[in-house]
Amino acid sequence: MFYTLLVDANVGFRQALSDVLLVYFPLLDVEEAGDVAEALSKAECLRPNIVFMDSQLPGGSGLEIAKNIRQMYNDIVIVILTANDLPEHRQQAFENGASHYISKVDDSCMEEILTLVEEVLDGKITRLE
Repeated sequence: MFYTLLVDANVGFRQALSDVLLVYFPLLDVEEAGDVAEALSKAECLRPNIVFMDSQLPGGSGLEIAKNIRQMYNDIVIVILTANDLPEHRQQAFENGASHYISKVDDSCMEEILTLVEEVLDGKITRLE
């Protein structure tokens, strides 16, 4: 089974992303979390293959969660999805363990996500790429 964890406070965004992922990849097991505590709990229980996470969440920072997940499991692909596309923010995300960084406001956001999932499923992308 291939587990995907979507972490975002915006329920509508999470559901839309989940719906799109399941249309393109119906065998995915997609779980959702809306805050820091739920994200950490689900990451520990599920040990997802890929985590899509907003950088700002209720209860803390998505970047801190990325750092915690990275310390627990080095092989999880962590993707920061955010509206904040400043270079220093991008750098901070990678320093905290993110594997990839995608801007939600970019017109090609969904295409990038689908390509990334396909490449992870095919084994073309691992955590460190």
